Amino acid sequence: MKWLATLFFILGSAAAHADGERSPIPDDQKWRGDCGSCHVAYAPQLLAADDWQKIMGKLEKHFGANAVLDAKENKEILDFLQHNAGTGGMFSASSLRISDTPWFKLEHREISDNTWSDPVVKSRSNCVVCHYNAERGDWSKHGIRVPEG
Repeated sequence: MKWLATLFFILGSAAAHADGERSPIPDDQKWRGDCGSCHVAYAPQLLAADDWQKIMGKLEKHFGANAVLDAKENKEILDFLQHNAGTGGMFSASSLRISDTPWFKLEHREISDNTWSDPVVKSRSNCVVCHYNAERGDWSKHGIRVPEG
């Protein structure tokens, strides 16, 4: 009977991950408040730890804006991001843009150029247009509405 319970556990685990869902995003009020004050607080799993280190080390030139934090806040957020970062080459981007990671390109490969250039979408970093629950930390595939482009 032990083998039957093990089999059900394995099958249940495989089914739970069959659609490629990622683990839930841990919540951190400092990260959500500081990063989410200008844009959606991007899930830490979307970039590798080294990339988060580089981003947090250059906040004075954060994609065209000055997002400098005091040293304590920077360390707290960086620790959270690195602890929950994606692992492996799929989550690394030399440009430090999530939309340039192999993972992002794979997951969004079916999105047409017309959709990306739609005035409603504006850019690949405007996640909340399609992931309408992203600001609440829900990036699941069940919470997606892609505009017709």
